[in-house]
Amino acid sequence: MAYKINKDVCITCGQCEAICPQSAVAFKDGGYEIDPAKCVDCATCAENCPVEAISKDE
Repeated sequence: MAYKINKDVCITCGQCEAICPQSAVAFKDGGYEIDPAKCVDCATCAENCPVEAISKDE
């Protein structure tokens, strides 16, 4: 199960993209998105998001 970024909460700081060990995060269409095919559920992005904009995509 991959993570997702809530674009309404995200401040586009880029920390998630910089810290993702799988390069699953990319800036697209004015915000960051997580590629579920690359995400390995390590939670690194969610744990380091300063505004808690990242959660499990259930």
